[in-house]
Amino acid sequence: MSVALQPLIFTIDVGQRPVLAFEAKNLREAHEMCHESWLLSDLKELRSNGEQLWDGKTKLRARYADDNEKAAYRAAGTAPDQAECDELECDDLQLVFLIAIDRNGPGG
Repeated sequence: MSVALQPLIFTIDVGQRPVLAFEAKNLREAHEMCHESWLLSDLKELRSNGEQLWDGKTKLRARYADDNEKAAYRAAGTAPDQAECDELECDDLQLVFLIAIDRNGPGG
């Protein structure tokens, strides 16, 4: 009999600010996200309230998500469930921003 485990949800902090939540297999995999060039590039380009999310220097830290961050991640609910993923062989990574992202491009 197999037990379905809840996926592990992690948060990336930029400095002391929680910015996004995502699923990973373990903390090591979550830490690796902080070094993904595509994510670093996106964090430099995206803005919240007109301010750049990441300046390229501030420390990024992956950690286990707290209860509120987990709830926000689950509320987004767009990721397929595990049964669908097993069937479809999906590796889509769902990133849920925990802050408002400006809809306009850089500079407003």
